[in-house]
Amino acid sequence: MNITELARILKVPTQELRDKLPLIGFDIGQKAIKVDNVTAQRIIREWPILIKQLAAKELAAKKTEAVSAISTQEKPEIKIPKFITVRDFSIITGSPINKILSELMKNGIFSSLNEKIDFDTAAIIGADLGLNIIPAEESEAKAEADADILKQVLSQENQTDLMARAPIIVVMGHVDHGKTKLLDAIRQTDVVAGEAGGITQHIGAYQIIHQNKPITFIDTPGHEAFTAMRNRGAKIADIAILVVAADDGVKPQTIEAFRIIEAAKLPFIVAINKIDKPEANLDMVKRELGEQLNIIPEDWGGKTVCLPISAKNNTGINELLDMLLLTAEMEAKNIQANPGSSASGTIIESHIDRGQGPVATVLIQNGTLSVGDPMIFNGLFYGKVRALEDYTGKNVKEAKPAMPVKIIGLKMAPVIGDILQIGQGEKIKASKIFSRTGETAKPAEEKKAAADVKNINLLIKSDVLGSGEAIEGSLAKIDQEEVKINIIAKGLGNITEGDIARAEGSKAKILGFNVKMTPQAQRLAREKNVEVKSYKVIYELINDLKAEVDSLIESKMVRADLGRMKVLAIFRTEKSSQIVGGRIIDGKVEANSLIEVMRDKQIMAEGRLAKLQIAKQDVSVVDVNQECGINFEGKPVIQVDDILQFYKMEKEKK
Repeated sequence: MNITELARILKVPTQELRDKLPLIGFDIGQKAIKVDNVTAQRIIREWPILIKQLAAKELAAKKTEAVSAISTQEKPEIKIPKFITVRDFSIITGSPINKILSELMKNGIFSSLNEKIDFDTAAIIGADLGLNIIPAEESEAKAEADADILKQVLSQENQTDLMARAPIIVVMGHVDHGKTKLLDAIRQTDVVAGEAGGITQHIGAYQIIHQNKPITFIDTPGHEAFTAMRNRGAKIADIAILVVAADDGVKPQTIEAFRIIEAAKLPFIVAINKIDKPEANLDMVKRELGEQLNIIPEDWGGKTVCLPISAKNNTGINELLDMLLLTAEMEAKNIQANPGSSASGTIIESHIDRGQGPVATVLIQNGTLSVGDPMIFNGLFYGKVRALEDYTGKNVKEAKPAMPVKIIGLKMAPVIGDILQIGQGEKIKASKIFSRTGETAKPAEEKKAAADVKNINLLIKSDVLGSGEAIEGSLAKIDQEEVKINIIAKGLGNITEGDIARAEGSKAKILGFNVKMTPQAQRLAREKNVEVKSYKVIYELINDLKAEVDSLIESKMVRADLGRMKVLAIFRTEKSSQIVGGRIIDGKVEANSLIEVMRDKQIMAEGRLAKLQIAKQDVSVVDVNQECGINFEGKPVIQVDDILQFYKMEKEKK
């Protein structure tokens, strides 16, 4: 086979192929014009694996060089643990987040703000940015990795100061199994009617009083796009409710939700919802819980409480609340806090309000948060609390443990999952506000893609940080080698003329989630022919992108080996064909197959199966150990005892 033909099949430039072949074990020489068929077929077959191994070696070499170069530089040392989020790396080094993302992309790494990178990668990026990155001491690295601020806060409290607080309940389960409807029944509100498609779009926290005792609920969305948000919800909860529909049973997100509950070591109750439906089948649900999750209900001899409920008809709700309070009593030692301390808690929602500026919902886990308190996130001072609102929108002066409140007075919006503390911290520089909000972030430099890689450039605008984060995480899952999804910019708020101009310059399309488009932006989008799509349900956005990625992936032809035949007789030999007989020694033979003639493990000729017969009758398939006759079209070199390898070229599934 000609080298140029082999390069064309592999979709690489000929000279690049000559350069890479020796590096992956095929030293054919720089001036070689042809490669023997056996070697060529092996190269084609093993190319994807070998080229990935080569890329890994080159990256490892680059990492080693970078780390080595850093050790000799005389620059201020920046200590980095074994793993660090991109956002924290930006804060520690003082480098703009868009610059870090750009350098990561240059090295073939597409990361989001909250994804972790290892030390070697951080060292490479640091070297590219002119920084001297060194590993933190083992104790520092361990402290960085294992530190749990909230646990530390509680462990430092005097046991005599600890008091019982409201239990925090997380509601989890498969999409459309009635989680939000259950909360509606509990708090007598109608959240579902305000949610697009009847599906919860953001994390919310609510508090009720039952039997004169407060209970806090966290509502976590059920769709897979919110896995990260749901994980955070589970980490700050005391007890979980796993909701399963009586008419639908255990589904993928049911299993996923249970794994999160299991990993967080939360006590839980199963609420079997929708028992009002005619097709409800409690026994089926309990059987699936046992078979798929090893959850054995109490009435079947197990230890798990499984309560039948109907959120729609308000059936079984009081029994569920009673069981939650009983479970909380059993976990009383773990459900305590000191209301007299300075506040600490977890951010469960964050966005920019047109009238109030950056606002965030925090769930207080220890201490009391008061108006005027100075707020710290990740060691940075975010401003003083100007006002607090409870979940009903009512102004309050303070928030005690297990109480969710909206904070007004932030200099910038924190990230969901950030830990709020009270005290003095480093003042935020303008560059850090610029890099963290994403509102004015400049597009990162795009990585030079290979000629055969297609790119989908996106500019994403969302209403709150949680939604943007969930979209970004989901898009990372559908990224392909052949099609790269590049988020050139993302931000909060409505789509403006500036977004249209930025998208036009980057040849990007704009995706809006729960945001509007200004009239001026609409006109400019039409003039500049910029595609803008708006969504209210996240999985519709993800499904549209999946479809676009699939449409751009070209189907490749791949070889599928069928079987082998040992030649027992030669019946006729023509100028360009032969009729031979033999026995199938493995696999099978199909009509219209391609054939390789093998002798002493060498390919002697290639051809096509023109006719396949058993006892002079045409057949379409011959199985192993059967004898048959074939009409071989190709160079007539077949001899008795040769092995014929049958195969087909098929389109590879996307």
